[in-house]
Amino acid sequence: MADVAERAGVSTSTVSRTLRGLSTVSPEVRARVEQAARELNFAVSRQAASLVTGRTGTVAVLVPTLDSWFMGSALSSLAPLLRAAGMQLNVYEIPDLAERTAFFEHLPARRNADALLVFSFDLTDEETARLDDLGMPVIYVSQHVAGRPSVYVDDVAGALHGTRHLLNLGHRRIAFVQTAGASGFSFSSNERLLGYQQALTEAGVPLDDDLVVSTRVGDKRAAAEVLGMLLSLREPPTAVFAEQDEVAVALIWNLRRTRIAVPERISVLGFDDQPLADWFDLSTVAQSPSDMGREAGELALKLIDDPGADHQRHVVLPTHVLPRATTAPVARPRDEGERHAGGEETRGGGA
Repeated sequence: MADVAERAGVSTSTVSRTLRGLSTVSPEVRARVEQAARELNFAVSRQAASLVTGRTGTVAVLVPTLDSWFMGSALSSLAPLLRAAGMQLNVYEIPDLAERTAFFEHLPARRNADALLVFSFDLTDEETARLDDLGMPVIYVSQHVAGRPSVYVDDVAGALHGTRHLLNLGHRRIAFVQTAGASGFSFSSNERLLGYQQALTEAGVPLDDDLVVSTRVGDKRAAAEVLGMLLSLREPPTAVFAEQDEVAVALIWNLRRTRIAVPERISVLGFDDQPLADWFDLSTVAQSPSDMGREAGELALKLIDDPGADHQRHVVLPTHVLPRATTAPVARPRDEGERHAGGEETRGGGA
């Protein structure tokens, strides 16, 4: 900074004010300082600046995995928003128990960020309390944590509307396929199951535990086993609501493999609206992780600038049903008497 000041012919304090963007520096002096900084390839040290401002210029993100459509979409909208605000993004990926234990023991985000975004992480009460002690805004994303800033979709309402879509098509035997996800990653399964059950109850359809099953993401064999259980019931379902698009696609793949037509014999509905949903023409309940990442970033910036202000601390984003080609009105068999009568007429006509 002293070198920049000497070349620009100003004091080091003027260089500091200029590079911090303060309005007390005249345009002419600002131009000289910026030119000198460029000529000397000078860059502001964020570590040094944080000693003066108390800020690091960084927002940290805690995720259980980066290998998911949801995380990629959310971070792709969050990163440019932070860059435009002059902030950096620091991602902590914690894929296993050992790294999780180390993170919460040492809390590396302390003093290394101005805010922490926790994405879809199924935290224990003790871990949540540890984050409360960080001394910075902590925003929970894709999950609602009571008493803490949160950005999320209403999973209950989304599943309720999705189930109503199937009910309005005439389906009454509707299965719900939950996800047995990776440990530590929250898919809001309970909320989506609650919405499914609420819609059935409102429609006067009795709840049947045999119609609620679990499978693993990306496992076609597990999806086949789930279908085997459902199709072997005394009254098989005429529709299946999968809580993730990936599970819905695996179910459709197995149904078509066994020559069971979708949606003529059985309708399939997903949840998310991932890109693969469009490729498979999958009916689904759509959410927008891009909007979620953007809203989370904007909330983080507000809380960093004024943590005590009365900001909207909970942002609930909408979902909507996207009917495509995998859901249709329930197939109703012709009346038995009609079929017998029709057969007799045919035979008689042939004679």
